[in-house]
Amino acid sequence: MNRDLSRYARQITFKPFGEEGQRRLADSSAIIVGVGGLGSWVAELLVRAGVGRLRLVDDDYVELTNIHRQSLFTEKDANQRTLKINAAANHLREINSNCEIETVFARIDRLTADRLTEGVDVIIDGTDNFPARFILNDCAIKKSKPWIFAGVLGTEAQVMAIIPDKTPCLRCLLDSPPACNGQTCRQAGVLGPAVAMVAAVEASEALKILSGNSDKAGQCLLVLDVWNNVAKQIDVSKLTKNADCPCCVHKNFEFLEP
Repeated sequence: MNRDLSRYARQITFKPFGEEGQRRLADSSAIIVGVGGLGSWVAELLVRAGVGRLRLVDDDYVELTNIHRQSLFTEKDANQRTLKINAAANHLREINSNCEIETVFARIDRLTADRLTEGVDVIIDGTDNFPARFILNDCAIKKSKPWIFAGVLGTEAQVMAIIPDKTPCLRCLLDSPPACNGQTCRQAGVLGPAVAMVAAVEASEALKILSGNSDKAGQCLLVLDVWNNVAKQIDVSKLTKNADCPCCVHKNFEFLEP
């Protein structure tokens, strides 16, 4: 890999990150599960920042209705019904040829999660549903890997880094996947800037972890509403783990069970 770090000069100048953080980032790897609204933005930000290896997992293709909120994709991608992993990989390689991009045509489920998350340093949520996130949570806690949860609907978004043995896990906060009541981006709509904002926070948390600054990650659950200009930080460091959490306390990974 080309170790010329001059392209990252402005990033390295930020002293808490520095050259050591940049080198650590270049030696790191991440998986992004879902390369849609959240995943495409996070992928672009991490590749521009200089992550060493990125695994993209998705089984969908680009549609014209994606483009308003999903970076990396073009009208040409939509017209050709290009797979999202392929379109994203092509554009990402043009942004930073030093980053190794791996594409996997798959959907995360209890059968694929263990294999797909093997050999990476952090798991990043680009999914659009809570059942998938509970699978990721089980998998991350089982493997003791940090993962970053995020979701957005309409103009409301939430994001939180979950670090095993340091922060509460998703099941500490939610015992089971909440009922969606039919509310998805297709029904409720979604504003592009809300997606970009929460994805930027996801990428920032990932950069902290991958650059060796994980002590700065996972300090809060951030809740945003970009339409009403509301931002709330819920200090998870003051939230004790659910003492009866079936996942991070009892190590019962039921969302990975057949």
